Amino acid sequence: MKFTWEIKVKQMGQRERDAAQIIIDDLQLPLTVDEYLKKASALQKKAFPNVPLLPGAKRLVEHLYKHNIPIAIASGSGQEKFKWKTEKHQELMNMFHHFVLSSDDPEVKRSKPAPDCFQVCAKRFPDQPSPEKILVFEDAPNGVLSGVSAGMQVVWVPDSRANRSQLLDKVSIILDTLEDFQPELFGLPPFDECHP
Repeated sequence: MKFTWEIKVKQMGQRERDAAQIIIDDLQLPLTVDEYLKKASALQKKAFPNVPLLPGAKRLVEHLYKHNIPIAIASGSGQEKFKWKTEKHQELMNMFHHFVLSSDDPEVKRSKPAPDCFQVCAKRFPDQPSPEKILVFEDAPNGVLSGVSAGMQVVWVPDSRANRSQLLDKVSIILDTLEDFQPELFGLPPFDECHP
């Protein structure tokens, strides 16, 4: 068996143990979840710190922060892997109000596509906004379904290999890149014209 795009999509957004089980089952690997996670962690520890930000992510986060729009991250990652992914982006990470890392968060009972991760994230904002006032940015189909299940607006920025038609009727908008995001379409302040 080969690790295919379809397997990747199934495990995207899942809590680490759930994602590992999907991979083990689909690839029929002779490993336990713990054995798989140990092997994967050794590779991820080297690779994750070098993962670049998505195009447009820095501009968007800085813009929302500048305009005092509270932002948070709701991820299927655990603390250790999240640290590896973000260690080169600490200045940007400091702009977020909080993080919900569902692999380690006891309040998150179910992986995406269940709404738990986003619901927990929303209630940790001081003003606890209603779901329809929350804008979710997602790359994973499971994350899109999670945001929609939570009653939130979802901006989907899928991988170019994704089947966009499968979720077209569920999302608020589909973008090729975060660079295409227009905040004013969602009642947010527009980007400054001169911003790089």
